[in-house]
Order: sequence, then structure tokens, then C-alpha cells
Amino acid sequence: MRLSFISLLAGLALIVIGSFVASLVQSSGGTDVRDIRIPLEDGSELSAYLYVPENASEASPAPGILAVHGYINSRETQSSFAIEFARRGYVVLALDQSGHGYSTNTAFADGFGGPAGLQYLRSLPFVDPDQIGLEGHSMGGWTSLNAAMAMPDAYQSIALVGSSTGAPFAAPGTETFPRNLGVIFSTYDEFAQLMWSVERAADVKDGEKLQAAFGTEETIRAGDVYGSIEDGTARWLAQPVTTHPGDHLSFAATADALTWMDMTIGAPKAIAVDKQIWHFKEFGTFIALVGAVAFLIGLFAVLSAAFTPATAATSETDVREERLTSGLPFYIALVLGILIPALTFFPFTALGEQIPSFGIFRQNITNQIMAWAVGNAIIAGIGLAIARQFNLRISAAGIGAAAVSVLALYFVSVAVSDLLHVDFRFWVVALKPLGLHHWPIFLTYLLPFLLFFLLSHMAIRQLTAGMTSVKKQFGVTWLMSAGGITALIVVVYIGLFTMGRLPAFADPLFSIVGIQFIPILTITAIMAVVSLRTTRAVIPGALLSALFVTWYIVAGQATHV
Repeated sequence: MRLSFISLLAGLALIVIGSFVASLVQSSGGTDVRDIRIPLEDGSELSAYLYVPENASEASPAPGILAVHGYINSRETQSSFAIEFARRGYVVLALDQSGHGYSTNTAFADGFGGPAGLQYLRSLPFVDPDQIGLEGHSMGGWTSLNAAMAMPDAYQSIALVGSSTGAPFAAPGTETFPRNLGVIFSTYDEFAQLMWSVERAADVKDGEKLQAAFGTEETIRAGDVYGSIEDGTARWLAQPVTTHPGDHLSFAATADALTWMDMTIGAPKAIAVDKQIWHFKEFGTFIALVGAVAFLIGLFAVLSAAFTPATAATSETDVREERLTSGLPFYIALVLGILIPALTFFPFTALGEQIPSFGIFRQNITNQIMAWAVGNAIIAGIGLAIARQFNLRISAAGIGAAAVSVLALYFVSVAVSDLLHVDFRFWVVALKPLGLHHWPIFLTYLLPFLLFFLLSHMAIRQLTAGMTSVKKQFGVTWLMSAGGITALIVVVYIGLFTMGRLPAFADPLFSIVGIQFIPILTITAIMAVVSLRTTRAVIPGALLSALFVTWYIVAGQATHV
């Protein structure tokens, strides 16, 4: 109980400290960060953070930057770029593209939100409409290009970070379109084939698609300016040494974007591109994320222990389960529990693409994750049926503790978001409040994920029954939960860093999504252990995990229907 109280109080302290640090960093130098909504003609709206530096006023308008995140991310993901642009005097509109974050329309609609975002930015009285830059990462680059296609004379330059001109979602790049093109494409980008039709990202400089945009048939020299900035035909390539999602944690990628905008527009404030502070904001939100997990688990443990009656540690069922999970059967079950989630990851998520929406399954990527979860739940159920081990044990106090704990953390996250304009995140792992349009979606996906955690935690209980060592119990639980996925992602990225491309079996998007599985499944492993040790039941930990994970996924994914 004492450790639970410490976790609860320490978690709350970390949330407060980390969130305040993050807020102070993003408003550095007097920048005013505003949470805004942009109404659209169909009645929906786009969401954005507007960064207004102190030098911007109606009397002295500042240049503007439209900054857009990539697929299945949100406006906060662009904070490294947005913070540094704002510090240098640019007004920055960090957009939630269509169907993402708090934008209430659907993904891919209305030019991804790019034209409306650019029009709004130009309409601001403290923005100079003749000095507008577009910056977008991945699909955010296509959002920017859609804005450029719709309003060809409304911007001065564009920086595509981990993105491309041409198919599948933009017009082909030529010597004149888009205006003043800066391409920042990392040497280990997972989407080299999709973006620039090359096998290895490091070889993009020799790709015909990029050369066509640069107006040359020769190897493109990174760092050289092709064409004329004054005429709007300038072309420039930078290749930071990182991955596609790594662009958001890259000082080099951020510096490259700053450099290009300074060359083509000119920053109002002279701050060297290597003088960056965004990482302190990232550190703050990471501390807040750790605090959020500690707060949630601590509160759950406190409530569970307070209201769950003490029971004997060696009931007849426990003794029988302990015997069943010893020796060779234990190790066979453990190995299968590690291997099966990893071996099914890419096949099951690919199968999930075929799930029809039925008007209720409205997030395509969540469907794919759900397919993996339900598939593994079925496999776990078959294993438990063979072993004749279906013992859920009802703990009303534990169930109530799970619901109250998640609700309490949710209210804390809303307060932090509303007051400080930050969320709980590190890199692409982010926990943020749901939008109003997310709640029906949340309820739709909750049951499939609850099924997954019920059966997987039941299997974990079967393997850890009788274990008195917390370390041993958590070790087995982590291996069953996240061990196989961790090994899979390590293999995938060893392949990327040694060959310069992903292994043939790996899907680029779900290789990146898989990175998130490691911390999230580690968190649910902790939840499983805490629940089993405090309530001696499966359902509370499974419900806690399902509520947390469904919230996490739905708030962070794109809405397609």
C-alpha cells in the first residue's frame, strides 16, 4: 500500500512538473500558443495550435509557416519544428490534418485540410501574406502540396520532410512546381519506395522521381541550391541520418527545415539553426507521460487494496495452477506466448485492412490493430480451452478501481491540455484527451480490446500462478506481453540500419506502429501484475488495460468514416 501511495503522489508530481516545463519551453521568448478551430463549409472543423511570437502584430506582420504532421499523428508531433520556427519570429499554424486529432472531418478530405489551413494563416492580420512557408512531414507534406496546388501564388517556399511530390496524393514535381522546394529525406527513411520510388532512402539523390523535380538527370548533390530562389524554381536536398519517425527527434532535420525557410523567406530573429530547445519540451512531456502511468497504476493499486478483502494465498485453485505451470509445459507455453504475437503481427494487421467499417469501425489503422488483438485472443482462448483453464474470478472492487482510476487520469489530462496546451507524450507515443467525435469510436473498439486483455491476462495468470517474486512474475508477464514484439522490431530495424532498407517481410507503416507496442504493452504488463497481486483476479487488470489502450489508440488514430 505504501508503494502504491508513493506511485500515486510521485506520478501526480511528475505530471505537474513535466507539463509546466513543456509549456514553458513551447512559449519560450514570449510565444503565445493558442488552441484554435477553423470552420469548414460542410460544418466540420479543423483543429490547430497557433504559435504567435511577440514580434508579430498588425502593425508589423510576421512571416507565417503552415506546419503539418504525418499520417496517424497530430499537431503536437510537429512541436520540434513549430517551437523553433516561432522562436525565430515566424507565426506557425500547426494543423491537425483532416480526420486527425481534433479535426472533425475524415482523413484525406478537403485536400487533407491544407488549403483551408493556408487560407486561414494568410487571413491573420499579424501575418505577412507575401511571406508564407509550407512545412509538412510525411502525409503532412502532401497536405502542404495540396495547399500549394489549390493556391499556387499564396506561398513562397515548401519544405517536404520525409515526404514527396507526385503519386499517390500530390501533383508530380517539376522544375517549376512546387515553388522553392526543399526536400529533407533521411538516409534510413522507411518509406523510400512509396515516396521517391527507390529501394534505399540513401539513394534518393539518384532516383528519377526526385531528379525530375530538380530538373536534372544527374546525381543530386545534397546541400547545393538548384534553380533560382527569386524565380521560385529553387531546389535543395538535405539527408539527415535518421529514420522516418526519427525526423521528429532529429536536431539535423529541424535545422534543415529552418535553414531552407531562412534561405527562401528569411527569419525575423537571427538565431543559429543549431541553437534548439525543443528537446526540453519533449523531455517535459516524457516526464508527464511517465507520471501519468505511475499515477494511474498507483491509484488503481491503492483503491484495489483498500476495498478488496484479503484472501488466502494458497487456495486449492492456486495450488493446482502452480503445478500446471511448472516444468516443460511452462516453458512450452512461455515460448509460444512470446513467439505467436510477433509471428502474427504483420499478417494479422494486414488482414485487418479487409475489415469493413459497418459504419462503426471508423478508424482503419485501429481496425488493423484490432485484427491482431482479436486474432491473438482467439489463439489464447484455444490454448486455455486445451488446458481447461478459464478462471476469471470476479472482483467488483477491482473493476470499480480500474474505472475510477482511468477516469481520474482522463480528467487530469483534460486539465493539462486545456490549461497548458500540452499532452503526455514522448516522440510518437502520446496520450491525449479524446475529442467529442471520438467517444462513440472509443466505445466501439473497447469490447474487442477488452476481449484481448481478458484472455491474454488469463494466460499470464496461468503461467505466473504461485510466483512469490515480483521480479520473476513481471519478467514472465513482460515476455508474454511485449517480449516477442520487441524482438521483432529489433530485427526489423537491424535490417534497416545494416541494409539501408526494411526486410522484405516488414510493412513500413506497421514497423513504425510496432515501435509503440513496446512501451504500451510494457505498461499493460505492469497493470496485469499489479492487478493479480492486489485483487487476485484477471478482470480488473484487463479492464484497466483495455480502457487505457483503447483511449490511447482512438485518440491518436485517423478517423476514416
